[in-house]
Amino acid sequence: MPRYLPNHRLLVQLSGVAEIGLGLGVCFPFSKNYAIYGLILMLAVFLLVHFYMLSEKKASAGIPKWVLWARLPLQFVLMYWAYSYL
Repeated sequence: MPRYLPNHRLLVQLSGVAEIGLGLGVCFPFSKNYAIYGLILMLAVFLLVHFYMLSEKKASAGIPKWVLWARLPLQFVLMYWAYSYL
């Protein structure tokens, strides 16, 4: 979690709840499209975290740089994958 964001613990908990809620949302026809857009937005916001982890050695949590770099294009693949279900 980037240092410039306040209340790290709360934000992590809220993002977890949002992930679960959006995941459940795709299971129902009346909320599927909204949930997919929410998932795409969440994946886009998480890009900030991925860039932050690349910016500082301490922020990388010991994950090898090549893995951190590989996650960036994966985010776009996941966004496209979600979009393909609209």
